[in-house]
Amino acid sequence: MFGLEALDLARIQFAFTISFHILFPAITIGLASYLAVLEGLWLKTGNDTYRDLYHFWSKIFAVNFGMGVVSGLVMAYQFGTNWSRFSDFAGSVTGPLLTYEVLTAFFLEAGFLGVMLFGWNKVGRKLHFFSTVMVAIGTLISTFWILASNSWMQTPQGFEIVNGQVIPTDWLAIIFNPSFPYRLMHMATAAFVATAFFVGSSAAWHLLRGKDNPAIRTMLSMAMWMALIVAPIQAVIGDFHGLNTLKHQPAKIAAIEGHWENHGNEATPLILFGWPDMKEERTKYAVEIPYLGSLILTHSLDKQVPALKEFPPEDRPNSTIVFWSFRIMVGLGFLMIFTGLWSLWLRKRDTLYTSRPFLYLALWMGPSGLIAILAGWFTTEIGRQPWVVYGLMRTADASSNHSFMQMSITLIMFVVVYFALFGAGLGYMMRLVRKGPKTDEGKETNDGGPGQKRTPARPLSAADDDGAEHDRSLTKEI
Repeated sequence: MFGLEALDLARIQFAFTISFHILFPAITIGLASYLAVLEGLWLKTGNDTYRDLYHFWSKIFAVNFGMGVVSGLVMAYQFGTNWSRFSDFAGSVTGPLLTYEVLTAFFLEAGFLGVMLFGWNKVGRKLHFFSTVMVAIGTLISTFWILASNSWMQTPQGFEIVNGQVIPTDWLAIIFNPSFPYRLMHMATAAFVATAFFVGSSAAWHLLRGKDNPAIRTMLSMAMWMALIVAPIQAVIGDFHGLNTLKHQPAKIAAIEGHWENHGNEATPLILFGWPDMKEERTKYAVEIPYLGSLILTHSLDKQVPALKEFPPEDRPNSTIVFWSFRIMVGLGFLMIFTGLWSLWLRKRDTLYTSRPFLYLALWMGPSGLIAILAGWFTTEIGRQPWVVYGLMRTADASSNHSFMQMSITLIMFVVVYFALFGAGLGYMMRLVRKGPKTDEGKETNDGGPGQKRTPARPLSAADDDGAEHDRSLTKEI
């Protein structure tokens, strides 16, 4: 069907499931740190706005965390079901790294998550804040181990091959492989930026609907400060990551740039737009800027970038896909930087919360960070092809011996179940976002600390609250 084989369906299935999964950890990483900051600010200033925002976003964090755990379990099982030959070849490296993630990050998160979500009125302030910080640290530790495993597949070292299997010889070299520091920083920063625009979009939606209060304004303000500061930093990290990729995976860079051949000693141009054709071995309709490719990729005006034709056809990534996925990521990155700069200009004019054109931009930029993460992930993973472990094992040699029919059935089942299950979860999470943070303006309030009467934040309380409001309205009518 459509010229696809069982291997192609296995790759599509993995790409589909990881595309769902990666969105949840990204928001989890950002929200965990955001919650730690909110609670810390509340403890320091006593401003109830931070407390109200903490309760609001902790509910969304809980739903997102749960969906991330469930979708992550599926990813682990696929290594054994669809990629058993890869597990047999490299499991001695990837297995322990994923185990370290469970033993450190997951146990840390699980140990303190209950206190964080349900212990607001049951433990002291310092212990509760400590629990929130531990959960935030746990998400970053999880990122550390996952990226260590994936980065080793991109730039493997610290091993030897014995009887067709990878045998670790230097765990520090395996963990801190050449691409790991750049990819860790790039992914963690992307999670913070994605969360900032998610939070900012939520605030913009409420402001556009006329719901203007200190909590909503604080959400937008903090999100835009994050965008202003971190989005440009992400661009710098991306530049270093690109230089590292050029050194260790030059074919990936050539595919990303749609660069097929060098001419004499001419500098490499930057192809802004075009359509790389893998069969004709050229980029059609190319719009080029002379010298700029060399300047960006080598930081010089005369050095050349390796071209795709310098690599055998069977070793070339699919330039058609990564050329455009990379440009989607970069284009959204520039939009994020622009949004942050515009917010600064409006802040100085005291119109940040009232400029409707800006609020609409902030609203529509809500999913931009997540889309950029997906585009960057596609660029990284498809750009590594045809290797599953770069230079050591081809993807075609890593898959299990399943038939086309078997892979078709499981892929269809995954699509149906994922859209039903996670679609409902995302719908519920958006319902929580639309409710907005509850504030106690005009009412007698307390600090919500231990022994106080304030209702603890219940992660799955939106439906109950709506039902209670509905019951009260019916009672009044009767």
